[in-house]
Amino acid sequence: MGPVPDMDGVVLAVEHLTMRFGGLTAVGDLSFDVRRGDITALIGPNGAGKTTVFNCITGFYKPTEGRLTLAHADGSRHLLERLPNHAVNRTARVARTFQNIRLFQGMTVLENLLVAQHAPLMRASGLSVLGLLGAGSYRRAEAAAIERAKEWLGRIDLMGRADDPAGDLPYGAQRRLEIARAMCTDPVLLCLDEPAAGLNPRESGELNALLRHIRDAHDTSVLLIEHDMSVVMEISDHVVVLDYGVKIADGTPGEVRADPRVIAAYLGVEDEEVAEVDAEVGLAVTHLEPQA
Repeated sequence: MGPVPDMDGVVLAVEHLTMRFGGLTAVGDLSFDVRRGDITALIGPNGAGKTTVFNCITGFYKPTEGRLTLAHADGSRHLLERLPNHAVNRTARVARTFQNIRLFQGMTVLENLLVAQHAPLMRASGLSVLGLLGAGSYRRAEAAAIERAKEWLGRIDLMGRADDPAGDLPYGAQRRLEIARAMCTDPVLLCLDEPAAGLNPRESGELNALLRHIRDAHDTSVLLIEHDMSVVMEISDHVVVLDYGVKIADGTPGEVRADPRVIAAYLGVEDEEVAEVDAEVGLAVTHLEPQA
């Protein structure tokens, strides 16, 4: 399938990704990199193909064509398109949240963070009754899981609600808990599907602070889909813009914001109208909302 990509500083290399559904090409020949330690935003109007790209990266879809290479800090590489769905998370260490929050609503806040760590706990138990009854390796793994959960409870300011059902939390707190639960799996790449959806300005500010902490304090790179341009432009290091499954811009927030093709895509005009749109709205893309 061609030469191995140069992964120096790159955690995810998307190369010539194409996804077809019957006669429809949802994503066409898409290539971009997610660099280690960056927050990368994938944006575009509704129907641009963003969720399809996410589904390919996280193992829900197998691409029609293309290669998705994830690199760990130790130099190991994983071809995501060849891994079974569960191995994308457990082996390649790619974690995902969804636009519609998928917490275990009836479990407590703490239990949601512990259940995310079930795989290492089961390995430590040796899948045996002896392990579950308190063999040394299991006790150590259990203590480590609880300590990690406590750290994240403090980080997302929910220590006082650890024993409350997750479904009783305000919406913004549920969103932060879902991200913390994903982080308890120790991901190399954290994929967030519209994390700011439904948040008020205060909650958006809390989300921004949490994502910056993840970028700065953990060996985790962030890839997010987001419609809230204020969030995208404030926290992203790198922005990739799709329109009808094709990449139309790729660069810093400032570069993307100034690109007339991006403004045109969000307004829904044809290519020949780009110059006119640019003259009329200037660099107003940060204030634009995607078309319904």
